[in-house]
Amino acid sequence: MTARLSVPAADGENRVTANVCAGHETKSTDREGDLAMEKRIWDQYLTELDRQVYEKAGFGKSVGFGKRPAVIIIDVQYRTVGEEPAPILEAMNTYPTACGDRGWKAVGQIRRILDAAREKKFPVIYAVVERKDEFDTGRWKDKIPGMVGQEHRIGSRGTQIVEEIEPMPGDIIVSKRYASAFFGTPLMTYLNDLDVDTLIVTGCTTSGCVRGTVVDAFSYGFRVIVPEDAVYDRGEVSHAINLFDMKSKYADVITTDEVIQALSKLPPREQG
Repeated sequence: MTARLSVPAADGENRVTANVCAGHETKSTDREGDLAMEKRIWDQYLTELDRQVYEKAGFGKSVGFGKRPAVIIIDVQYRTVGEEPAPILEAMNTYPTACGDRGWKAVGQIRRILDAAREKKFPVIYAVVERKDEFDTGRWKDKIPGMVGQEHRIGSRGTQIVEEIEPMPGDIIVSKRYASAFFGTPLMTYLNDLDVDTLIVTGCTTSGCVRGTVVDAFSYGFRVIVPEDAVYDRGEVSHAINLFDMKSKYADVITTDEVIQALSKLPPREQG
């Protein structure tokens, strides 16, 4: 059940509203939380007709947080960021699938979200790619031959989770082979067992494994939150447009600051 509270601003134009979802309030700007008055990363790629079509169709309403969130970190491994912050083409010299400094910028934001979630004892889940052999790559070996390299194999440096956000005791690690963290993994079993109602999706890539996981999480009935500065992609346009599309159809796309603020208002997870 969602109610909306509106407070007129002094200028009478922009308003601050609150989504009251499952007993929790999350602040957002007017137009059902779509931050219409703020500049968004995808704005430069949209035509005026695009804007009119999506607005007229009523896409992009805010779902908000529930009471029992979990954070999932997707593929934040050295193979996707490189060994250190560096321009993407330079990082690719070591790992062909690395996103370089784009990924490292997101790592810092993911760390902030993890700190906030762990303070409230909310579950933290890592989804990682680690393959046994070439057979384990399926059609990746045809579509993206770079996925076949040794840096994607179990035990390699490339498959290690970045040290800055390394797992803590009690965190869950899910080994996956394909885009969605749900496909062929026990992720759904874990989320059911933890009684999660909201999934905060971070990591990479925005247009691939993040999006695949977001669509599946939405399809399974979770509230889905994507912190736009805590996900990353090797393509600037695909990053921006996929954020827009997920925000329009499947998730609330907000900032890390907004995620942390929302988590701070939730009661700690009951242990048991």
